[in-house]
Amino acid sequence: MTSPSDLRYSQTHEWFRVQGDVVTMGITQFAADQLTDVTYAAMKPAGTQVAAGGSIGEVESVKTTSDVYAAVAGEIIEANSAISADPSLVNSDPYGAGWMVRLRCKDASPLAKLMDAKAYDSSLAGA
Repeated sequence: MTSPSDLRYSQTHEWFRVQGDVVTMGITQFAADQLTDVTYAAMKPAGTQVAAGGSIGEVESVKTTSDVYAAVAGEIIEANSAISADPSLVNSDPYGAGWMVRLRCKDASPLAKLMDAKAYDSSLAGA
């Protein structure tokens, strides 16, 4: 599995794409594969303030329920309503149509401490 090179990755398998002061995030293909079939996705609504390390929502699968965590503090400016209507998008296109929220953050610098694609893929080789 090769992860997209334009993203940063957390050890808890979230991905982050920075575009100016907006960070789009979701869960990785590895996380989606581990969950198997995602049956429910509920993200916190726009306007919600999230602390670094705080939950932005949860996904449920036939196996488990998992919280999804932000690596930066910010305000949710958009939650992906498409994944609420069709949670399978998280499995089929986690880096595209299956994104979860967009955060507006004042300081995205903590993301620089996260793994790049090469380091993330290497961490999965030992998983």
